[in-house]
Amino acid sequence: MPATVSRGRGRRTINEINMVPFIDVMLVLLIIFMVTAPLITPSVVDLPTIGRANKAPDKKIDITVGRDESLELKVADAKSVRLPLAGVIAAVKQAQDGKPAGSVAVVISADRNVKYESVVNLMNELQKAQVDRVGLAVKTTGTK
Repeated sequence: MPATVSRGRGRRTINEINMVPFIDVMLVLLIIFMVTAPLITPSVVDLPTIGRANKAPDKKIDITVGRDESLELKVADAKSVRLPLAGVIAAVKQAQDGKPAGSVAVVISADRNVKYESVVNLMNELQKAQVDRVGLAVKTTGTK
């Protein structure tokens, strides 16, 4: 109910917001968040470890993504060949034919300045072609 003020002859209502209930609700929410925040555990990421491969691959296929997003394919010790995406996928499938699953590994090396999307598209196409072992090559820096 609005408050009324009488000045002289007429009564007028005062339009103002009562802030006390608003402050009470905000303090209760603050306390709830302060109590529950430590209980929320951050998401745990289970990172893969190296050195657990069952068997080294019989054959290794290197795919290099250049700065201009061109693809170069190198099978085993052969000379690298520049191919479009469809040609790379066909060559990888051809190299896999007749081999047991997981015996042919594909390693993708990409320039640092290449868009992430182009590497993901390549990995997506390899997954569609049912390539089992795909890895990303990285350059390690020594700590001094």
